[in-house]
Amino acid sequence: MKETIGSRRIGEQYQKILHPSGLTILLYPMEGFQSAYALFATNYGSVDETFKTEGDADFVTVPAGIAHFLEHKLFESEDGDAFARYAKTGANANAYTSFDKTAYLFSCTDHFKESIEILLDFVTHPYFTPQTVEKEQGIIGQEIRMYEDNPDWRVYFNLLGALYHVNPVRTDIAGTVESIAKIDADLLYRCYHTFYNLHNMTLAVAGNFDPEVVLEAADRILKAAPKQELTRKVAEEPGDVRTSLVEQKLPVALPLFQIGFKGKAGTEKENLWGKIADEVLLDIIAGDSTPLYRRLLEAELINQSFEGEAMASRDYALTLFSGESRDPKRVRDEIATEILRLRSEGIDPEMFDRVKKAVYGRYMGMYGRADALAGLLVTAQFADVDAYEILEMLASLTLEQLNRRLPVSFDVERCALSIVRS
Repeated sequence: MKETIGSRRIGEQYQKILHPSGLTILLYPMEGFQSAYALFATNYGSVDETFKTEGDADFVTVPAGIAHFLEHKLFESEDGDAFARYAKTGANANAYTSFDKTAYLFSCTDHFKESIEILLDFVTHPYFTPQTVEKEQGIIGQEIRMYEDNPDWRVYFNLLGALYHVNPVRTDIAGTVESIAKIDADLLYRCYHTFYNLHNMTLAVAGNFDPEVVLEAADRILKAAPKQELTRKVAEEPGDVRTSLVEQKLPVALPLFQIGFKGKAGTEKENLWGKIADEVLLDIIAGDSTPLYRRLLEAELINQSFEGEAMASRDYALTLFSGESRDPKRVRDEIATEILRLRSEGIDPEMFDRVKKAVYGRYMGMYGRADALAGLLVTAQFADVDAYEILEMLASLTLEQLNRRLPVSFDVERCALSIVRS
C-alpha cells in the first residue's frame, strides 16, 4: 500500500509505503542534495524492560541494557562485520539506542544501492553465540565504567535518578555491569524477535536517492513478518520526585548542574505535542532573549553552556535546564521564581509570538537536512502522525494552551537539582 503525504504549508511531499513484509517505509527524495541518509529504526529502547506477547502467560522482565547490547551485536554476523561491508561502499554508518528507540543508519554520496542492501540485510539477520555475547559483555562493561567517570553523563543520569523512583528511564541506557552479566544469547534472540518484528519498525530515507532502489531492495531482502500483539508494562511511578537534590564529586573546572521538572506523560501523540509546547516554554522562561537569562549571565551565574531541553516518550515527560555555575542552587531558585511569576502574571503575548516564531524556524530548518528529516519521519511515525503534523502542532499552538501547560510541565514542587562538582 502506497500513500503520498503532502504539506501545503511548505509545498513538499513524501511517500509512505506499507511493505508486504510489514515494514513501514518512508521515502523523502530531496532535490539538489548530493547525499542520501537512511534510518532503520525499531520502536524499542532501554525503558522496555518488561513486556509480553500473545504467546506469553505473563510479563517477562529482562536485564537493563539489553536493547543497547542488541544494537552492538547486530553489526556482527557469521560472514563478518557490517562496518567492514560499509567500508567497501564508502558509506558512513552508525547506530544508537535511546530510551524509546534503536536505530541503524548510514549516509552516502555513492553506492547507495549497495549500502541500503547492507542495512536491510544485517538488521534482519541476527547472529548471537555464547562466545560472542561473553566478548561483548567485556566491551560494554568497559564502556559503562568509562561513563561512570564522565561528569556530563553522571549529572544527567543523577538527575533522572532524582526525578524518578522506579521508571526505567532512571537507568543508564547501557545498563550496569551487573545487569549485562545476566544477558545471554537466548535472551537476545527473545528480545530481537519481540521488538525487531518488521511491524514494529520503520525505514526512513531522505536526500538524493531513487525510491525504486529502496523498494527493490526491500522486496528482495525482507521476509514477511507475522503480526503480533505486544504489550509493554508501564512502571507505576509516583507523582513526586524521589529526591530534590543529588550531588557527586568528579574533576570539573566549574560545577555542572541540571535542573529537572517531572511532567505528566500521555499518549505518544500527546507527548509529541507536549514536547513541542515545552520547547517553547523553555525559551520563554530562560531562553537567550529573556531578561532572566541576561540577569543570570551578567551575575556570572551561568555561561554560554546554559541550555534547555524537553523530553517525552511512552511513559515519561520532563523538562530540564543545564549548564555550568559557581552557584547552581541559586540558578535553580531564580528559575523557580520566574516560573511562579509567569504562572501568576501570565506569559507576555509579545514574548510568546517571538519565541514561537524562533522555534518554528528551528523546526523548518530540520526539513532542509536529510539526517534531521529522517529522524523526524521516524519520530512522527512512532507517534502515529505524519511528519508535517509536527509543524502544524507548532503553528497552531496558542498562548492559552501554553499558560495551561506551564504548571503541568514546570511544577516547582516536582523539581530536582543534580550537581557535579570537584
